[in-house]
Amino acid sequence: MRTKTLFLAWQDKKPSKAWFPVGRLDADVGSSSYRFRYISGAERAREEAGFPPLIEFPDLNQDYQSSELFPLFQNRVMNRARPDFADYLRRLHLPEEANPIEILSTNGGQRVTDAYEVFPKIEKDDSGSFSCRFFLHGWRHIHEVAKDRIDLLEQGEELYVTLELTNPATKLAVQIQTTDYCMIGWAPRYLVNDLVAAMVEGPSSYGARVVQINPETILMKQRALIEMYGCWKKHEPMSSKDFTPLVT
Repeated sequence: MRTKTLFLAWQDKKPSKAWFPVGRLDADVGSSSYRFRYISGAERAREEAGFPPLIEFPDLNQDYQSSELFPLFQNRVMNRARPDFADYLRRLHLPEEANPIEILSTNGGQRVTDAYEVFPKIEKDDSGSFSCRFFLHGWRHIHEVAKDRIDLLEQGEELYVTLELTNPATKLAVQIQTTDYCMIGWAPRYLVNDLVAAMVEGPSSYGARVVQINPETILMKQRALIEMYGCWKKHEPMSSKDFTPLVT
């Protein structure tokens, strides 16, 4: 199995609520090889918002390596021994054999006890095409009519991806809309900068589709699983300075 890369993001809990990419995990599950390094976004987060290094990784300039998945990430995956683990995988639209890295790539690694989120590095194929999955953000804050529209979403339904320039919280945001122009929520904030950068280089086409709709009574953050896709001929995703490892 080839190495998979996940990024760790931290949110400043002060009024700004700003998100910063702060760490990078490179994992080869097949050979039990795991590597964590801080990235330049951690330095920016420290300067702008007082980001504190993680207890598990106290030195920003250290190269952390292990033959087991670090507890910081393992604790963000449900224990396979739990009786509801199979249901958990179904909510994520993952097969029974899914490993922790595949799970973290979908579930976001969110916990109510801290301010961290996990997301996968977007990978392009030789033609420049890419796809990524995420749970719809912010849908609890939209109009009731739009919430009713989410109830009607069907697996495989096509959606629109649009750039929002006047979001009151973040200024720039990525909206997800139905084909009848009903705004149902947002893509994760970590996608915004790459979308903007790609648009500056030239016209790009994006789309999205519904992967799965989970009952509203399960987990609010795991209501609608979306897959976004597109093609970047020139732009290299997640290649900005923020994503550069502090240790090479």
